Amino acid sequence: MIELNYPSANRNRPTTSSLVLALVVLVVEGFAAFVTLGRVEFCWLVGGSIALIAPLVLLSSRSWSRVGADGITICWGLGHGRTYPWDEIQWIDVRETQGQGASSYAVRMFLLGGRRRSLPGLYRSGMHPAPDFDEQFRRVVDWWELSTDQSARVRPPKRFRDRLTPAVVGLVVVPAVVVVAFVALMIFGPH
Repeated sequence: MIELNYPSANRNRPTTSSLVLALVVLVVEGFAAFVTLGRVEFCWLVGGSIALIAPLVLLSSRSWSRVGADGITICWGLGHGRTYPWDEIQWIDVRETQGQGASSYAVRMFLLGGRRRSLPGLYRSGMHPAPDFDEQFRRVVDWWELSTDQSARVRPPKRFRDRLTPAVVGLVVVPAVVVVAFVALMIFGPH
């Protein structure tokens, strides 16, 4: 079989409508910040935002996955990546994450020790559509099935974190942040 390569750079292109909407929101917020803060503070805000976001975008665009005879290699943007041999891969599936009316899908592998790894470059979402996602997932599974014995392919049981969705995490994190902020204000606030 032919080795499969999935660079994230090819999939990180948002849809035109998402990009236009994001640019409009940024321009409106930027104008409001400029009027409210002034020129110097606005420049600090923009510079700080770029300093925080640029490394993340760079790492995201450099991440990739490769599927071949020796197993699955994943790289999250730094180094040469790590190869997981076929005999360490217990299961491969697609994780669906729902949020605000849209779902995103990512291919992930389960390792014998119970660890899970998402495969960079193999995902689909509303902002990053991938019309060939199902076909590419099938090709990865074909490699896995060809390279492993059927008895070694065991679906792991669901864990607590499999039931956590962004909405559930938000319902827990937001009240916790509010309580911590309230306590901090009571302790350190003006007396």
